[in-house]
Amino acid sequence: HNVLEPACGGGHMAEVLKAKGYNVTSSDIQDYGYGMILDFFNIDYFHGDVVTNPPYVLADKFIQHSLDIIPDGNKVAMLLRLNFLESRKRQELFQKHPPKTVYVAIERMRIAKNGNFEDYKVGAIAYAWFVWEKGYKGVTELRWC
Repeated sequence: HNVLEPACGGGHMAEVLKAKGYNVTSSDIQDYGYGMILDFFNIDYFHGDVVTNPPYVLADKFIQHSLDIIPDGNKVAMLLRLNFLESRKRQELFQKHPPKTVYVAIERMRIAKNGNFEDYKVGAIAYAWFVWEKGYKGVTELRWC
């Protein structure tokens, strides 16, 4: 299955996906030594799913663009802060494109910039995987992982 990781950074998520057997196309707008140097918003079409941990200030735009470039029935999975749910600004996004499932992390995750876990010992923020299926219009299911 084809997966696009458009904010790949050093490739930490992409490598996990590859190890699970996915055909991963990795890119980032900056050169982190992994993947293609490419502005995600210049991609017009991708035949597969989009999986990433986007820059939080651009998360809404990453979600919308991901849904715009994939075929119906394909998925978008974004690792985001759980409080991404609580915003008047995103209400329209959630009404137009309800996530199919939100997987709340049962423990605080250690998110380390550039994979440097030595400097990021304790996770203080709650995270979740938000998963959209293009064309889905039902109720969002809440699960824990």
